[in-house]
Amino acid sequence: MLLQRRAAEKITFPLVWTNTTCSHPLWGLDVDETIETDVLGVRRAAQRKLGHELGIPAEQLPLDGFTFLGKIHYKAPSDEKFGEHEIDYILFCKQEVDLKLNKEEVCEVQYVDQKKLRELLREADSGRCTVSPWFRLIADNLLAHWWNKLLDDSLDRNIMSADGLRDIRNFDLGNIDPATGRRPPA
Repeated sequence: MLLQRRAAEKITFPLVWTNTTCSHPLWGLDVDETIETDVLGVRRAAQRKLGHELGIPAEQLPLDGFTFLGKIHYKAPSDEKFGEHEIDYILFCKQEVDLKLNKEEVCEVQYVDQKKLRELLREADSGRCTVSPWFRLIADNLLAHWWNKLLDDSLDRNIMSADGLRDIRNFDLGNIDPATGRRPPA
């Protein structure tokens, strides 16, 4: 799995390790990123953001190569002034790609396997690095279920039914520790 470390210039969660990219669909573009059918708009937005942040050419990311796994709703503070409150669509794409990092968005990347990801999360727990709260909740709650199926191509590409597209897993991370991406112990 390709992870990125957000650039120092980012307003929210600077220098934080996180998922490959977030799509952030936009309204009013020549290519419609708001089409809900088969999450086509989100797939288009992901393709655009992967190009913008990581320099991956669109032709290396066919829209039908993205697997939609679900949606999460979360809110989390970044600092005393800023935070995020979003609905995130979770997509996976298994593809060989060329990278050319946009240094205003991403300061470094790393490919991780399951073992390396567990090590990174332990480093975050001990304060040696920081992981974004949205990626932490995905890693802690959802990723293990999908990972092996993604590796061996046994994951059903139609994992979400039409009704399932409306299902959102809710996570309130209001009291999250920005250093670890986790809630403090009770």
